[in-house]
Amino acid sequence: MIYSKYATLLTDYCLAVKPNERVYITSTYLAEPLLQELLKCIYERGATAHVNIEIQDQTKIIYEAASEEVLKKENAIQKYIVENFDCYLVIKAPFNLRDTQTLNSSKRKAASEGNKLISKIYNERTGTYKMRRCLCQFPTQASAQEAGMSLKEYEKFIFQSCFLFEENPIEAWKQLGRNQQVATDYLNKCSHIHYKGPNIDIQFSTEGRTWINSDGKANMPSGEIYTAPVEDSVQGKVKFTLPSIYMGQEAEEVILEVNNGLVEKWEAKRGQELLDQVFDMPGARVFGEAAIGCNNNIQQITKNILFDEKIGGTIHMAVGQSYAQCGGKNESSVHWDMITDMKNGGEIWADGQLIYKDGQFII
Repeated sequence: MIYSKYATLLTDYCLAVKPNERVYITSTYLAEPLLQELLKCIYERGATAHVNIEIQDQTKIIYEAASEEVLKKENAIQKYIVENFDCYLVIKAPFNLRDTQTLNSSKRKAASEGNKLISKIYNERTGTYKMRRCLCQFPTQASAQEAGMSLKEYEKFIFQSCFLFEENPIEAWKQLGRNQQVATDYLNKCSHIHYKGPNIDIQFSTEGRTWINSDGKANMPSGEIYTAPVEDSVQGKVKFTLPSIYMGQEAEEVILEVNNGLVEKWEAKRGQELLDQVFDMPGARVFGEAAIGCNNNIQQITKNILFDEKIGGTIHMAVGQSYAQCGGKNESSVHWDMITDMKNGGEIWADGQLIYKDGQFII
């Protein structure tokens, strides 16, 4: 029953699947209970689906076996999908969350180069909503263990975060969207934002940019308001207090110093080598996103950015790729969200007015 509700939410609300559309779904076979219900929903609505199933250690096997020359080659099938499909659904259902952390950095860069055009097309089509996309989670033992929970606890956490215990999850998400729209409308009338607090003093311009109300369509769960800051306007220093995972590796207590939009200094209590690798990639030293987490059903760290960046009472910023739908212009194969808590002394000022204090909007 719960997976039927989950599939209906993804089909009718997140992706809004219509007759004759083509839906691309990628996951692992661990997500079979949800995949079965999704296929029923999609075909009942007169659409068709293509399901891509990844095997265990797939990425690791490819990276270790392939030469850099091969990894640089464009994947023609993937290019066709991002150019032609109407909907793109990623269901995270990992076997292992650390299987890619030892991958060769030069091979990572080669694969990034090979994927550059595909990423550009994907970002342009999703940014203009020509292709509707959604990212969601299926509970697996690996993710539960990473979150410090039993599998049953993690299942409950996911279902609660997605409002699946509500009688009508779609209506619950619509209500969250209405609540967030008030702050979104206010922010879209402003042009200068200042994040202040014990661990952050960052200012940036949003002139000509758009704040977007993320109400569960592009990510499930969601519950955030985000924008793309003017690239060269970001100024200040921030310590991201929550741990973050990127490329299968963890960074903890990341401190960044930013000058005229460029990250000039970086350090971490743990994960310094990861930071060095990331900031060596094109476009990674520029901020592509600034956002505010608003989902109060999520109140604990799970080391999964899909959930952690939505924690009510936090802000997050991402280095790398900007969102085209916000007016962002930075391009990068990197998009790494980092989070800091705002519940104890955090403030957000917009055009000189205090609009957010201690993790809550006050407008």
